[in-house]
Amino acid sequence: KVAAGWVLPQAEDYPCQADKVTALLDKLVALKTDRLITQTDASHKRLKVNEGEFERLIEFELSDGTSHKLYLGTSAGYQATHVRADSQAEVYMASGLSVTDAANQASGWINTQYLAVTQDQVVTLTVENKNGSLEFEKSDAGVWTMKGLAASETLNENAVKSLVSRLASINMLQPLGKTEQDAYGLKSPNAVVTVKTRNQSGNVKTYTLRVGAKNDADSSFVVISSESPYYVRVGSFAVQDFVDKAREDFIQLPPTPAATPSN
Repeated sequence: KVAAGWVLPQAEDYPCQADKVTALLDKLVALKTDRLITQTDASHKRLKVNEGEFERLIEFELSDGTSHKLYLGTSAGYQATHVRADSQAEVYMASGLSVTDAANQASGWINTQYLAVTQDQVVTLTVENKNGSLEFEKSDAGVWTMKGLAASETLNENAVKSLVSRLASINMLQPLGKTEQDAYGLKSPNAVVTVKTRNQSGNVKTYTLRVGAKNDADSSFVVISSESPYYVRVGSFAVQDFVDKAREDFIQLPPTPAATPSN
């Protein structure tokens, strides 16, 4: 907790949603010790409130500098959980608290929306990746065109619209911080996406999204947006098309001629 509110220090103080943090704190403060379950060390492992085996370990520090631990263990029914505090032997049943209240991923504490673009205001889209550069432009009538399209070729507008829709809302898996690292792979990015929007007043805004290295373990990519100082990880669904799509993916093939019946 800092002056500006709750943050994730491991991600260079990425802001948390305060209501999510205070909701958990309210439940911790409300814990009662009137439902004693056991006080034998042998039960700690079975109920998963052991020092080396637990569902959640919550460590918190008070304003006076004292630190405490709370172990959340197995479920004891709907919205009820076995808990053990600090080094005490007693295990209690806590009502109104479950392990899902204590998310162990950053996404459980933040607003996961990383980039939002008003889809119907997009007027140009450029994608640069290993397959080259693709440039699309939308006319005042709402018709998409592609730069370099031959007279004999037809653009698959649905493929373009699908790409644009990806930018409408890109959610993150986790924030990484404000400092670029070589491992992020953004010095030679997998893709660079540039999009321009124009609102009803005629104001034009440019957004840039750079897509870096892929983590094969969870198929996530590192990205950085011109709208944020933070590098983040996003799921492959959000950006894979920007990395892979090539010119031929946007050319609409002519219909297959119907077979001529034999006599």
